[in-house]
Amino acid sequence: GEICAFKIHGQEMPFEAVVLNKTSGEGRLRAKSPIDCELQKEYTFIIQAYDCGSGPAGTNWKKSHKAVVHIQVKDVNEFSPAFKESVYKASVTEGKIYDSILQVEATDEDCSPQYSQICNYEIVTPDVPFAIDRNGNIRNTEKLSYDKQHQYEIMVTAFDCGQKHATEDVLVRVNVKPVCKPGWQDWNKRIEYRPGSGSIPLFPSIRLETCDGPVSSIHITIELQNNYIGKGCDRETYSEKSLQKLCGASSGAIDLLPSPSTTTNWTAGLLVDSNGIIFKFDGKQGAKIPDGIVPKNLTDQFTITLWMKHGPSPGLRAEKETILCNSDKTEMNRHHYALYVHNCRLVLLLRKDFHQADTFRPAEFHWKLDQICDKEWHYYVVNVEFPVVTLYMDGTTYEPYLVTNDWPIHPSHIAMQLTVGACWQGGEVTKPRFAQYFHGSLASLTIWPGKMESQKVISCLQACKEGLDINSLESLGHGIKYHFNPSQSVLVMEGDDIENTNQALRKVSYINFRQFPTAGVRRLKVSSKVQCFGEDVCISIPDIDAYVVVFQANEPKITITGMDHFARPAAQFESERGVILLPDIRIVSTVTKMERPEDLREHDRANKQVVVEEMLHNLDFCDVLVIGAELDPEQECLELDRGELQGKHLDATNSTAGYSVYGVDSMFSYEQALRQLRYRNWGTSATSGRKFRVKCSELNGRYTSNEFNLEVNILHSSNSNFMDHVNHMIVQPQFLQSVQHPEGSVSAVHSSVIPSVATIVVITCVSSLVAVITLGVFRLRTARQHGSAGHEAAKDTDMDWDDSALTITVNPMEKYEKPHQTEEESEEEDIDDEEEDTTSAESDDSEEEEEEEEEVIVQKGHIQNATRQEQLECD
Repeated sequence: GEICAFKIHGQEMPFEAVVLNKTSGEGRLRAKSPIDCELQKEYTFIIQAYDCGSGPAGTNWKKSHKAVVHIQVKDVNEFSPAFKESVYKASVTEGKIYDSILQVEATDEDCSPQYSQICNYEIVTPDVPFAIDRNGNIRNTEKLSYDKQHQYEIMVTAFDCGQKHATEDVLVRVNVKPVCKPGWQDWNKRIEYRPGSGSIPLFPSIRLETCDGPVSSIHITIELQNNYIGKGCDRETYSEKSLQKLCGASSGAIDLLPSPSTTTNWTAGLLVDSNGIIFKFDGKQGAKIPDGIVPKNLTDQFTITLWMKHGPSPGLRAEKETILCNSDKTEMNRHHYALYVHNCRLVLLLRKDFHQADTFRPAEFHWKLDQICDKEWHYYVVNVEFPVVTLYMDGTTYEPYLVTNDWPIHPSHIAMQLTVGACWQGGEVTKPRFAQYFHGSLASLTIWPGKMESQKVISCLQACKEGLDINSLESLGHGIKYHFNPSQSVLVMEGDDIENTNQALRKVSYINFRQFPTAGVRRLKVSSKVQCFGEDVCISIPDIDAYVVVFQANEPKITITGMDHFARPAAQFESERGVILLPDIRIVSTVTKMERPEDLREHDRANKQVVVEEMLHNLDFCDVLVIGAELDPEQECLELDRGELQGKHLDATNSTAGYSVYGVDSMFSYEQALRQLRYRNWGTSATSGRKFRVKCSELNGRYTSNEFNLEVNILHSSNSNFMDHVNHMIVQPQFLQSVQHPEGSVSAVHSSVIPSVATIVVITCVSSLVAVITLGVFRLRTARQHGSAGHEAAKDTDMDWDDSALTITVNPMEKYEKPHQTEEESEEEDIDDEEEDTTSAESDDSEEEEEEEEEVIVQKGHIQNATRQEQLECD
């Protein structure tokens, strides 16, 4: 009648049932070990009750029916929320409001819905334009700007429904992308160019952003805008004469707009720019070309060349604007030939005289070109081979669109006036004056009478020394087409592949061939047009505006050195060849540079280190000017064999003011030419000397040398013998050496002081008188006592030379010929030598005989003294 046990049926249930009261049958169900809801939230099993049974072992007990027990484990909030990702990333485009940028998600390991569910998310980072909802969706609360901030980093936490928050917050990165704008990326607006750098790439890392557009082809135009540098670009700034010689132009060119000087003063009143080669005409100025500069009547063949920068004509009614005009000087107003601009047309007027032609013939040739009025520099060449006239503009050929005929001009004896910048109106007015003024800029206006220039020479004269270039053309890639304009200031490229086009544009470079380029800014403009499949134009690519900064080259210092003073006998100046003026002239150029900081030692970096380096460059002229009165062409001149200039880009002009060698060539070539320049004077009696000044230039006077002064003295016959000695001593002092003599002899020393001619004459006369009296007594005495000694002395006189410069001469050979001689005998022989020298000085022998005698003496002395360490040298 009692309950003895409860039994649980199931697989290893963590529970047990114990009997509390056998009589009443009350029992308790309890856990045998800790219960974890996260491992198992529910348990279901069967339980039965057993009586105490019968028998000692209780094996025959009775059991109750089965009862089902269902247990639910109550949860405890022991776990915190945790995010699934360690970092969340997202990208947004600027200027947009998003409903959801990204979603963060956290989990909780608790088992119950109350503690395992995430009820809320929260942004921990303050003051950010973002918000998050309870599902973890992050959105922006305002429009984002790429320029303001490229990236945002925010921290987010999560809460479960038991309000337990995550132990670790999560990082969320939001990248802001700019709005995709088609265009070129990764290029620099400023490009620096240092002289001598060669070719440098303009856009080494450039790429095209198309915003995923279906591009089929791209057309690119790169333009170097250098038309405000010099005459349209960086060209050589040599004089027109030097450029013509350099380009191989035919000789005979006449420069009508030379730089103002004493000999070319007709341009002195015109407006010029800083370097003096560009002339500006404001409609109020003209220049008269002196008579004789240009032949009166041009032949059927001639060439006119000029640089011109011209804009639209001022005023409503356009007047003729004269570039070059040859008209009547007085009485009448006939234009014989002229070159002018009218209504943006270039017109050549060429009227023949009746003695040249008596028929209706072509007289006006018209060209209509946009470039005439575009306010840009252009190079014009008018080649006349009558009746055919051809215009070359920037190297391109243009035929006249209109040719009008006219009758020849009636013959007259009226003189003609050639003018530039306006036309001279000599008749039909109360007072002759200029008319038809030019408005614009002109440079290098040149006329070749009877000459026609080749296309090659024309191209050379107007060639640019800077431009665009392409590095390694062979690696441009497939499908890339390109084209340069003649001056290489514009490059056009076409391609059908974006990456190949990017690579090609990275190879476009700037190059300047000048050793001393014009410093300043060159603007760059890159314009692009993109086509897409099936569409004409799909996207618009903004232009690139950049600029190249060309730095100033280090300024060279040109130095001229050489012998700056010498004297020669008058006979040499009067000879057919004259005297070479600059036998040892040396032209050297140096440049001063600052050492780079990385090349300096640490203790030297505080002090700026200066390095002077020799550099090689060309010269364009060297002038040898006469100081003082100009040369008298009746009795003196400067000469240079024309053969010395052959094979060089050199020419020369001669005048009474000096000698000028010009042309673009090396300093070595100028040295060679100047070393052959001779001075002749066949009227030396009226001249005691001349002074000259040498000065050289590079780039038409942009860099000039020092002024090297040379003084030349002409020695006349009265003092030529003495001055031969003195001149040699002054010019070449390094050849004077000390000579050891035997005991008792006297050293011969040249005097370093040059006495005047009067002093020399007086001293010579007095010395001669004293010497004759004294030597007469000595010779009588020595003749009796030393007969044999006289014989030896006669031999020694062969070694004597002219002593007109009051030098005491000894015989250096006596040490070897007469070792047994006494001191007294040596003194007597020296006296005999003096007598012979004095007699020679008073004789009427010619200078040539004295020079020959001296040569023989030197040769003998050299042979007999071959074994000696000391060598005797004489003039």
